[in-house]
Amino acid sequence: MIKIEDVMSGFVKKYFFCFMLFLLPLTKTVYAQIVIGNPSLQFSQICANGGFNSFSVDFSFSPVTGLSDTNQFIVEMSDPNGNFTNPTVLFTSSPGSVTISPATLTFSVPKTTAGEQYKLRIKSTGPVATSSNSAVFPAYYKIQDSPFSINNFNATAMYCSGESCVLTIDNPGTGSNDSPLKYPGLTYRWYKEGSLVPVATTPSLTVNQPGKYYVETNYGSCTSNSYSNRVIVSESSSTAVATITSSLGNPFCSNGSSTILTTVTGTSYQWYKNNGVLTGATSQTYVTNQPGQYTVVVDFGGCIANASIDLEQYQFNSSINVPKTSTISPNESLTVSVKTTASNPEYQWYFNNAVIPNAIGSDYEVTMEGSYKVVIKQTSGCVMSEELSFQINNDVDAQVVSIPNLISPNGDGINDTWIIPQEYASGSDAEILLISSSGELVLKTNNYQNNWPENITVFKNVNQVYYYIITTQDRKVRKGSITVLK
Repeated sequence: MIKIEDVMSGFVKKYFFCFMLFLLPLTKTVYAQIVIGNPSLQFSQICANGGFNSFSVDFSFSPVTGLSDTNQFIVEMSDPNGNFTNPTVLFTSSPGSVTISPATLTFSVPKTTAGEQYKLRIKSTGPVATSSNSAVFPAYYKIQDSPFSINNFNATAMYCSGESCVLTIDNPGTGSNDSPLKYPGLTYRWYKEGSLVPVATTPSLTVNQPGKYYVETNYGSCTSNSYSNRVIVSESSSTAVATITSSLGNPFCSNGSSTILTTVTGTSYQWYKNNGVLTGATSQTYVTNQPGQYTVVVDFGGCIANASIDLEQYQFNSSINVPKTSTISPNESLTVSVKTTASNPEYQWYFNNAVIPNAIGSDYEVTMEGSYKVVIKQTSGCVMSEELSFQINNDVDAQVVSIPNLISPNGDGINDTWIIPQEYASGSDAEILLISSSGELVLKTNNYQNNWPENITVFKNVNQVYYYIITTQDRKVRKGSITVLK
């Protein structure tokens, strides 16, 4: 006998199996993935410039049917050390434009590219996938790729026995010289002909050995057309010494004037500042009001000598004990003090750019909001001035806590002692001074217990008046009077 439950069980299994056969293709489409093969470089190195900056990479992916209609392929480049922490996007394909494997993508590199350990990788957006990294390759964008001059395009240079001479990349140089110094970020390699090892990587080279020297812009493995003329440097058998003196001394006191730098007498001269050529500075003297490292190359007609001076400008240091902007509450004051290394200083304080009469000390007590400044003048030696400014704002939004100005020490337990806000009382380290109307100091403490007066018998007169001065840790001051009612 056939049981109904057996029939129903067979029916459910049959249609459940058919449903699963229908669902499987849908599941495959929803969760489709692709695998992107290792990028294949169509170059061994990238040597780009303004006239050529187009490179290609091949890659494969599968399955082709796994791509969405909006998928984009992205070419990413690592940093110069092969790290993809912050990759550079070189190319992004249009949505759905790449559908056949293998594929080729063409890209350009940015002008900041410079290094020997770059890598590429390919990414997709629909579905999201990332290839493994490509092989390592050198890459440079040669932003300056033409010959340039050094040593003012002179083919020879000479230094005196025991001295040296400086070869420097000309900037700008003569004629149409395209100096690489005009392009920030470039590095250099100086060579002594006959050696493949660079002797320096700076914009200038100090030479103390005879030989033929030149410099190239450092483009690593790439062939560079950015190279200088050759300079034959020789050593003279004669000895010469060059020196530099400053007419205003060193440090020099400008006081609105310039100092004159003077070297020894020679046949020709070239001045430098901080290793850079000072164009047109070819006299025995050089006038300047700027500090810095100054060098002069003196040609004596048979040898060359160098001299340098680290020129410093005289200055004194000053500071005030408040920030650029401070806030005080109504009825408060703030003492501003100046510290300075000026010799025999004089002071003048200003409020809203107007002179404050008789405010000529190193301290000034500020009581109003506004703009303040103090001018410090050094009156001996190098006469010069320095200005310090600050802003005072009123704390108009702060909750002002009142300080009592009346007490009645009659023993009734009400208002018997002078009770002040806790921000000034015990534990605040605020200094409390109480002074009688006759000028007698009756109380001085940094730990006020809200207990004055402790003895009411000290008051002999009716309605005596006392004056208080409260100074907080941050030098804020509150002043007022207290009337004692009996």
